[in-house]
Amino acid sequence: MAGESRTPGDNTPIRYGMVGGGQGAFIGGVHRIAARLDGEFQLVAGALSSDPARAKASGAELGLDPDRSYASFAEMAKAEAKRPDGIEAVAIVTPNHMHYPAAKAFLDAGIHVICDKPLTSNLADAKKLAAAAAKSGKLFVLTHNYTGYPMVRQAREMVAKGLLGDIRVVQAHYAQDWLTENVEASGSKQASWRTDPKQSGAGGATGDIGTHAYNLLRFVTGLELDTLAADLSAYVPGRRLDDNAHVMLRFKAQAKAPAAKGMLWASQVAPGHENTLKLAVYGTKGGLEWEQEHPNHLWFTPFGQEKRLITRNGAGAGAAAARVSRIPGGHPEGYLEGFANIYAEAARAIRAMRRKNAKLPKEVVFPTVADGVEGVAFVEACVKSSAKNGAWTKLQL
Repeated sequence: MAGESRTPGDNTPIRYGMVGGGQGAFIGGVHRIAARLDGEFQLVAGALSSDPARAKASGAELGLDPDRSYASFAEMAKAEAKRPDGIEAVAIVTPNHMHYPAAKAFLDAGIHVICDKPLTSNLADAKKLAAAAAKSGKLFVLTHNYTGYPMVRQAREMVAKGLLGDIRVVQAHYAQDWLTENVEASGSKQASWRTDPKQSGAGGATGDIGTHAYNLLRFVTGLELDTLAADLSAYVPGRRLDDNAHVMLRFKAQAKAPAAKGMLWASQVAPGHENTLKLAVYGTKGGLEWEQEHPNHLWFTPFGQEKRLITRNGAGAGAAAARVSRIPGGHPEGYLEGFANIYAEAARAIRAMRRKNAKLPKEVVFPTVADGVEGVAFVEACVKSSAKNGAWTKLQL
């Protein structure tokens, strides 16, 4: 298996490969930056495109050994598993419909998986992938990168400590404007696959950004969703998947407290919004508000008191934020650093897994395959609800 030549305590970079992310792919570059930011990973192999010629050219651009620039992920998984210096982990950055076959191939080969979200394009594949991950005993890290932001970790810590009391109301929204017009018809690679049901799955905006908003509220609050009522729209003529979603949420009852409720808005046709991800959580003792475009700021309002600004390295920030911060206060940390924090957590977990009787450090936190299954279930529940005129629909896990 990959990585068996390593000895416990070896701190040399973790060898990893990539599936997808070749020429013209935005997210592949983001993953590569995130993986190398802390010096924890070294890219040594890839199947960077479904087009063999493009895969070869992409590998050459990245300086890969030609013998480790593969024409397919299946060939790569098989070959790397046999090498004494084979990859320990693989990053999967393909369109959604390829996540399942690629991830399963590497899990079956005994290789850890770091996969872009959503987990798969449908719930059946998501559940099969979760079973494959459990059987393999390998790590499965899902790159919901916003969970890596320091002030998101801070918010999660404050909720867990009870500083908000019993949670009553959660508001999450993620708004963009880049699909306001029919850009997929112009040949935009990023738009074309995201609006294609065969590649993206049943959800458009719900799958692409709604899953981020949903995962964020779950990560921070720990609330478990019971039912939802969704109204999905495809405003652009001819568009086959939703580009706007309004979703009402009812959570499961908390101990000795009424069930919390919430709303989620996801839109890619909202002019003026570049990447507006916001989360607000309100409880019996206070409220929290955070937005991605001002990532180092968290607003906390204890009930009956003044609104307080908590900054990443300022007064009020705790250990959860500090352990994923790199630079002094007043210097912005954002998207790439948050993404890199997911890779840093993955590295800590992989290094722990190298040891006999492996046990992950309790402070290491990253989205898992279970979070991925829930995200796909959220999308499918939204689609079912909207098809029934917004009927309340249970999450099917």
